[in-house]
Amino acid sequence: MEASALPASVLPSELDAAPVAKKIGLIALATDFTSELDFARICDPAEVGVYVTRIAYDNPTTPESLRRTGPRLTDAASLILPDETLDVVAFGCTAASVVLGDEAVADYIQQAKPGSKCVTPTSAAFAAFTALGVRKVSVLTPYSPQVTEELVAYFSRNGLDVVNWNCFGLEDDRQMARISRASLLAASIETMDDAADALFISCTALRAAACAAEIEQAIGKPVVTSNQAAVWRSLRLAGIDRKIPGFGRLLQI
Repeated sequence: MEASALPASVLPSELDAAPVAKKIGLIALATDFTSELDFARICDPAEVGVYVTRIAYDNPTTPESLRRTGPRLTDAASLILPDETLDVVAFGCTAASVVLGDEAVADYIQQAKPGSKCVTPTSAAFAAFTALGVRKVSVLTPYSPQVTEELVAYFSRNGLDVVNWNCFGLEDDRQMARISRASLLAASIETMDDAADALFISCTALRAAACAAEIEQAIGKPVVTSNQAAVWRSLRLAGIDRKIPGFGRLLQI
């Protein structure tokens, strides 16, 4: 008997309410090597689905190139599970969140996902500092001094006392992603000031979340990194409160 002549039936199916219980959307820069991996290594796919899209990004990293990311966020958010409400949408760029402002980022995203909560690395960092009881920070960034000063000013305007800062002076986020673990550890030790309550390591390109616990052990203070904070805040807003070892004190609260 030919295959086309075989008898066939349309079978009944039972549909679950949703394929996964929780959904996090992530908007990453086209050039980003790191944030998607950090979400994947920290989040448990049995608990939450992480769905990623990307936006065009133009190096070098300057206030002008960062500002251009804003209008791209709405279309990007609309591509993540269209017509579905996400529990959280996270934007994977710290410096752009500073230049645009957290409220502006949320506005761009919620034009496409009005029912979703929004997370930026900076808004997540502020929540992390509150959770850890941090008021004074030392800051380490991979950026140029100009972009780092923008971040420091943004923190100060939001009530945080930046005791000191250091930077690697890079302008290409693809190079930022290549900064070695040894360099991050050495720079963190050099940057941490005794007067600060914690160290903030900025930039979603940096592979800092993976070594946050090691840095904490070396400096004896909490470490908050852009991706670590963004994942923590996204999970908590999605209703996932489980403590996750291996990524610093923040994921333990």
